[in-house]
Amino acid sequence: MMKNLSIWILIGMTLGAVTGAVLHPVLSESAAQLLVSQYLSIFTEVFLRAIKMIIAPLVFCGLVSGIANMQDPKAVGRMGLRALAWFLCASVVSLLIGILACNFLDLGGEIAAHLPAANESSGLNVAPFNLKGFITHIVPQSVVSAMASNDILQIVLFAVLFGVATASVGGKFKARVLELTDAIFDIMLKLTGYIMWLAPLGVGAALCSIITTRGLGVLGTYGKLLGGYYLALILLGVLLIGVGRLILGPRIYRLLVLIRDPLLIGFSTSSSEATFPKTLEQLQRFGVPRRVSGFVLPLGYSFNLDGAMLYQAFAVIFIAQAFHIDMTFAQQVGVLMVMLLTSKGMAGVPRASLVVVAATLPSLGLPASGLLLLLGIDPFFDMGRTVINVLGNSIATASISKWEGHTDTEAVHPVATVAQS
Repeated sequence: MMKNLSIWILIGMTLGAVTGAVLHPVLSESAAQLLVSQYLSIFTEVFLRAIKMIIAPLVFCGLVSGIANMQDPKAVGRMGLRALAWFLCASVVSLLIGILACNFLDLGGEIAAHLPAANESSGLNVAPFNLKGFITHIVPQSVVSAMASNDILQIVLFAVLFGVATASVGGKFKARVLELTDAIFDIMLKLTGYIMWLAPLGVGAALCSIITTRGLGVLGTYGKLLGGYYLALILLGVLLIGVGRLILGPRIYRLLVLIRDPLLIGFSTSSSEATFPKTLEQLQRFGVPRRVSGFVLPLGYSFNLDGAMLYQAFAVIFIAQAFHIDMTFAQQVGVLMVMLLTSKGMAGVPRASLVVVAATLPSLGLPASGLLLLLGIDPFFDMGRTVINVLGNSIATASISKWEGHTDTEAVHPVATVAQS
């Protein structure tokens, strides 16, 4: 079965969408739709929880093993700078595409009939960005707590420090630690293969749950908005692939084939976390060393969410258009700068993209209630932005690996999984 995981996921998605489309009109009452949706989401929740339980050991063991084995201690800093430079450039480009696409399509002007009251609450818990809080949060008070909550940034920091300390100790202690972390990492990848058996059921249930409660009719009502948004996402995706082609050459197409499963899982579950273990595995199969993928990919999941950045800019400009608030070019550049900062402080925040938009609107003089225009179809937005997040992080990791001098066409480390058997 697992040799054709993509096919099974597509089957699960199709069955889920069809079942949801049938259930929505049959369960005409919203209470019944919600009840059925909650039961359906059990399957998705089990799948997501199973994935999340292996993220912390994968990140920790992969980083410790990679860093402790590095011959050049400066390599960590060099990779970090390259990764952050990539993330900054990708974020700026993603925001620009979101702003330009919404301006060009002018979608907000057609939504006037659905405008909420300017003082109506979006219901989101929004806290202002705090630089001190963001910086101090990176340092964990307890590594156990960081792993329990899957706080990727805190796990990365502790793993880097632990790996450096392990390399410094050397001798038999280093050998024992590396033997243990390598074994745990390989076991976690094998466990990933087992968990992937749940993927078709989890993704099918996710789509079925969404369509059961919202129906396919919402796609008709907001069809032009969603169409414009996905057009912008496709443009960004093509641009990312083009940059990858310049750096990786024809091998970019091999990478796209390898990450098709994470892309499908991300689209159907709207969860970047759910794609992490499989993406990590496929990057190793592509030839990215463990020390590179284990370092860059977790950072990317916190700082390089290209699809989310595009959505945030797109949403703000759309809301301004809907309320007929003209924004000058300078103001729109201000939107870009504000989001470039605040989005980096939202790593690990639930529904982070919505929270960033909700936090940004008042600072730009826009009614926060405008977010209500988008809340009803946010799951459909989230599907697309998650796919681009996964694509962007995969290309970024592979490209940085190439810059680090790793160009092997086969995996540097054997990938131990049951998935391909």
